[in-house]
Amino acid sequence: MQPKQLIDKLETTSRLTKEEWIDLIENRNDDTAQYLFAKARNWQQKYFGNRIYTRGLIEFTNYCKNDCFYCGIRRSSQSAKRYRLTKEQIMECCETGYKLGFRTFVLQGGEDGWFTQQKLEEIVHAIKRSYPDCAITLSLGERSKESYQGLYEAGADRYLLRHETADSTHYQSLHPKELSAKHRQQCLWDLKEIGYQTGTGFMVGSPGQTAAHLAQDMLFIRELQPHMVGIGPFVPHHDTPFAKESGGTVELTLFMIGLLRIMLPELLLPATTALGTIDPQGREQGILAGANVVMPNLSPSSVRAKYQLYDNKICTGDEAAECRMCLNRRMESIGYQLVVDRGDSPIKMRC
Repeated sequence: MQPKQLIDKLETTSRLTKEEWIDLIENRNDDTAQYLFAKARNWQQKYFGNRIYTRGLIEFTNYCKNDCFYCGIRRSSQSAKRYRLTKEQIMECCETGYKLGFRTFVLQGGEDGWFTQQKLEEIVHAIKRSYPDCAITLSLGERSKESYQGLYEAGADRYLLRHETADSTHYQSLHPKELSAKHRQQCLWDLKEIGYQTGTGFMVGSPGQTAAHLAQDMLFIRELQPHMVGIGPFVPHHDTPFAKESGGTVELTLFMIGLLRIMLPELLLPATTALGTIDPQGREQGILAGANVVMPNLSPSSVRAKYQLYDNKICTGDEAAECRMCLNRRMESIGYQLVVDRGDSPIKMRC
């Protein structure tokens, strides 16, 4: 089949074979991309209109026990300036965000053992008690099912855990041997079973990635049926083993966003900061390719530059209000609007 025919098949059936995925990704061109994005916007408009959901991101610790080869806050990094926010600082971020219209708070951090299960549950419970009309999203990496259950019972609504790459061999080339694709994927199944609105995702253009790897990512996501998928281009960090590797491209990232919107039309799809980092118009292009979520930073400006997963991250010096107003102007410039809304997934829970 020709690429446009494959897009039509995907739109009709939400399924392609691995070989068809590979053909579509390898044979894409600008004409195919524009055809895809037009269809993606149609689905985006059907389920979300011109509404863009905002998530207030709170990067509360950059300590991490893991040593992933691509990550700027990896355990062995000598350049990372470590920090942890206190519970009080986290609550101040939420207070600021609530006043600015945020109704989802995303607590993101490295896998930091200093934040015990009890401490995390206390933080989640405090946020939920103070802002009962808000959703709490966690992005804390791989944990036990019992830990996920406890955090869910404390008040967490959503969990983000990118699978990074569904191919186990490729996964191992990006991570130390104690980590495995199988365990990470099992965490996602556990999260869904507990009842979280569950998000996964992958890097685009990570070292060694092929169209076959991306095809496997799409097959895994189709099987998982997540509520959210976050993808962004691989951006090298100077203090990692992949410092000199080529980064991912805006072009391929946008194409994959469009394919995700066609395959699972009700997905929550962020236009990521990484897209805006490698292209000044990256987030706008992400929205026009089918994305419908942005995640301004609520972290104190004093620590933002320290949460450097990759080089040249944007908005590290802005205050929360600046980020919100800047994104609002950017979305309005392309005909969309930021809304004050929890922005829950319209996908019914499938366990």
